[in-house]
Amino acid sequence: MTRFTGIIPPLCTPFRDDFTIDVDSLRRHLDVQLDAGVHGVFVLGSSSEVAFLPDRQRRVVIETTVEHVGGRVPVLAGCIDMTTLRVAEHIRVAEEAGADALVITAPYYTRTHVAEIEQHFRLLHAQATLPIFAYDIPMAVHTKLDREMVLRLAADGVIAGIKDSSGDEAGFSALLLGRQERGLSGFAVFTGSELVVDLALQIGADGAVPGLANVDPRGYVSIWDSVRAGDLAAARREQERLLRLFDITCAAPPERMGRGSAGLGAFKAAMKMRGFIDNPVMAPPQLPLNDEELLRIKGTLTEAGLL
Repeated sequence: MTRFTGIIPPLCTPFRDDFTIDVDSLRRHLDVQLDAGVHGVFVLGSSSEVAFLPDRQRRVVIETTVEHVGGRVPVLAGCIDMTTLRVAEHIRVAEEAGADALVITAPYYTRTHVAEIEQHFRLLHAQATLPIFAYDIPMAVHTKLDREMVLRLAADGVIAGIKDSSGDEAGFSALLLGRQERGLSGFAVFTGSELVVDLALQIGADGAVPGLANVDPRGYVSIWDSVRAGDLAAARREQERLLRLFDITCAAPPERMGRGSAGLGAFKAAMKMRGFIDNPVMAPPQLPLNDEELLRIKGTLTEAGLL
């Protein structure tokens, strides 16, 4: 068992109407997650709208989370930015705030080679005192992390784990096999998918970082508990229920808004409906859901037994 295991939700960031951080809602949402039995929390990732947040707001999110969690579970902090020097600044803030691990993507905006991406991780490791998780999210950074590079960085102790949100399930299986063949048992491999958590755990993943856990953390903790208990049928039933719940992310049609706005808007709307946060507002220029879309989400939550 590695230190980082289990269900580690990537938390949404609650805002007030003026786009400042709603720290009261953030604390309440943290309590929801901890009461559900999650094994860690990840702030300042994609679900946190990290790309939209000014640096001072990023600091508020980390400091509030670390203070409120109080060491009960690990806090993973996203240090996500375009290039190495910018990421290094976020690392300093996260370490000063008391985070337990750092989450870093490949560089983006600039076009990079695999050798430059590897250099990016090695340079940041040399400056950091906390473990680093690589975040494989080609949808956002337009680069898929090379598997051989990941395993090489793991063998050299540069990265302690990976969150794989690439959607490449065959590649995920190959990464788990490569870890086994190279004896890298301390290297933590997490799926970032909401939809195949039961299967990922069965083939050896250390855990999951599912955005939908913002809405139903108990469901994902239940999958974790069922797989560990050997009750794969129960895990599959719960995964199927969560598959249906994930339909909320399609409430807004693609011709009206981007998939980021639709997905995060659905998460936040559902969180408000469940009383986790006060306001479902998203950072600009993302578009809000309309009344018809919110009604669809409410119906799906009711069918899932969450309202």
